[in-house]
Amino acid sequence: MLGDEVIETAPQVRARLFEGDLLKPVFSRYFRAGSQWTSMPRPRMLDASFDTSYVSGRATPAIEDVGAAAGDPGEFEIMLDGAQCLRFGEDLLVNVSTANHVLGAQWLSRHLEGRFRVRVMHRFADNHIDSLVLPLRPGLLLLRNPSVADQLPAPLQRWDRIYAPTPQASNFPAYGADDVIISSPYIDMNVLSVDESTVVANSLFPELIDELERNGFTVIPVRHRHRRLFGGGFHCFTLDTVRDGGNEDYFGNVSWDLEAV
Repeated sequence: MLGDEVIETAPQVRARLFEGDLLKPVFSRYFRAGSQWTSMPRPRMLDASFDTSYVSGRATPAIEDVGAAAGDPGEFEIMLDGAQCLRFGEDLLVNVSTANHVLGAQWLSRHLEGRFRVRVMHRFADNHIDSLVLPLRPGLLLLRNPSVADQLPAPLQRWDRIYAPTPQASNFPAYGADDVIISSPYIDMNVLSVDESTVVANSLFPELIDELERNGFTVIPVRHRHRRLFGGGFHCFTLDTVRDGGNEDYFGNVSWDLEAV
């Protein structure tokens, strides 16, 4: 959601190609009430559609035999998830790791020209970044660790930081060898900010709740056991469509020293 516009992004996982259809009744109601409703081109997801040249294995086990940069780059399609983007008022920070992501960032930049500034970070993570960095309120970030802070663009280096505690095995259910774990142990960083002093966090990660409360936040604890199997936390599986406040410019003309798309 950007202002009065719903933007459907182009998923990059075949199993999630039609996932957004579940939200279409909601989007339709907003459209009938006067909102704009826009969709990125839906990818065909052929084998040749994917740029597989970048697989880091940091969040999940590395894929074997991906065939680096297989296929003709001219066949790569637009693919970008909303969770690769973080909004800071008029600025959108977009993580780009593949040629598919580059095309998605270019689409966003052209579509939003004159309304929002699209800032591209290269290979901050494989794809989603909301278990690495989350803005909690203006001037304050929740970060995974200091090495993440070192990768932030200059304007965000000036913001205060809270570092998430290191997750322990006891924070999660025991899984077997055949269970497919599709998210990082830091998935509980994926909190939902209700306002500048209130967040929804997983009750099964009390260490993070304690850290947030020490920093003055009111925490609403909600239990979410199998977040690593589902591959999502509260920031992932919610879409806040209405917010108080206006469209703020937190950075003005400060240089981000990031490559344009």
